[in-house]
Amino acid sequence: MKKSLIWILTIVMATMFGALLYFQIMYLGNMARMRDEQFTEAVMRSLNSTSEFLAKEETLHFLEQDANIIESSFYDYYNNSGSMTTGSVPPGEAGLKFPDATQSIGARYGSLQEVIRSQYLYQKGLLTEVILSILRDSGSRPVMERADSVDIRNCLRTELANNGIREPFVFAVYNNRNDLLYTSGDYRTDSKDIYSIQLFNNTDYAYRLDVEFPTKNTYIFSSVRFIIPWLAFTAMLLVIFIYTIVMIFRQKKLSEMKSDFVNNMTHELKTPISTISLAGQMLSDPTISKSPATIAHLSEVITEESKRLRFQVEKVLHLSVIDDASSTLNFTDVDANDIISSVVNTFKLKVEKQGGRLTTNLAATDANVTVDEMQFTNVIFNLLDNALKYMREDADPELEIDTKDLPGNRLEIRVKDNGIGIRKEDVKRIFEKFYRVSTGNRHDVKGFGLGLAYVKKMISVFGGTISVESEFGKGSTFVIDLPLARSAR
Repeated sequence: MKKSLIWILTIVMATMFGALLYFQIMYLGNMARMRDEQFTEAVMRSLNSTSEFLAKEETLHFLEQDANIIESSFYDYYNNSGSMTTGSVPPGEAGLKFPDATQSIGARYGSLQEVIRSQYLYQKGLLTEVILSILRDSGSRPVMERADSVDIRNCLRTELANNGIREPFVFAVYNNRNDLLYTSGDYRTDSKDIYSIQLFNNTDYAYRLDVEFPTKNTYIFSSVRFIIPWLAFTAMLLVIFIYTIVMIFRQKKLSEMKSDFVNNMTHELKTPISTISLAGQMLSDPTISKSPATIAHLSEVITEESKRLRFQVEKVLHLSVIDDASSTLNFTDVDANDIISSVVNTFKLKVEKQGGRLTTNLAATDANVTVDEMQFTNVIFNLLDNALKYMREDADPELEIDTKDLPGNRLEIRVKDNGIGIRKEDVKRIFEKFYRVSTGNRHDVKGFGLGLAYVKKMISVFGGTISVESEFGKGSTFVIDLPLARSAR
């Protein structure tokens, strides 16, 4: 699949997932806002009902207080109006003069209208006296009598339940000068979610009732939480999709690197095979004179190309070691200083042939480590060979390998060179399989990009770590940190 097609599919799918997440988040926000509005509406209906209840309770108080006065005035009116001419006085009709039954129907109807009118005017006067009493005397009543906390709590609880809200609440009562009179529970004056309503608003001594719901946010969330799993599910799908796309690009890049590896390997193997084949044909061709010098030259060519071919085959075999190292290793306790010295003695001639120098400073007093001796030898050889391979053309190679003790029963090995160095963007990838830095793609540098991947894998299997310190154009230093053998601790 072409990379452009992968990018197009990625953009389309990412857009779709983004839109889906956006709409779900918008729906969640709208649902929460709608539930908040419904909650507010239900609370305000409950507060209005509570305000009406308290107003009615105050009116009832004054009616009961003036009951004796009203009753006294009622009987005074009855005595002053004279006795009824017939029958007994029905309840509620005392003090009224009813028309005589002997009167004509027209006269009786007129008299009845006059009786009703008199009754209306009298009762209107009594109600006016009660209203004036409320307006005049309400301010003298204590706040706990006008707005009793128990009455408010009970009424609020009932009205809220009728409106579908059973959340706990606290409230406070203020006077018309905004002075706090009393609170219930853990009321917080600095809360942002407070619902207010005026009490006794038609009098000169009005109060304000503030109500707070400590668990309001939990109530809102509980009403919309069914959306959360769908939102999380979509987010998980998005993460899986991103991970899949990343893996596709990695696999595509790995496939390209493997293709480059196969092409490179074919070229690397084909060259020595062709050279050996040509030398063999020359030796077997009877038409070519075979002087001792010619035979020696052809023999040397065959030997060198055979070594080169064997070296390339060993590089390929590193693949199997990298993929399954633990099953093919033979761990033993060895002295790292001894192995390094052995490798240096062999490799020093190769460095001096290039006009360079290889020095050591094996200062570690305890260098016993548990490793596979052959693979550990290959690790040191790979690092030295890699340092020599990428030397600078304007300077003789200077290689140095040091060891020293580290705290915590550990050994440090440093391989330093003055080569071309590694760019910062390549440092984090040089240990990847098949990866070769761009500065290494020179005509005289061959390889498969397996050496450092092999080194990192082996050091990891040995229980250690490897890092690199490099400055482009000035050289690199590879630092190995290995645990000491248990017998040496």
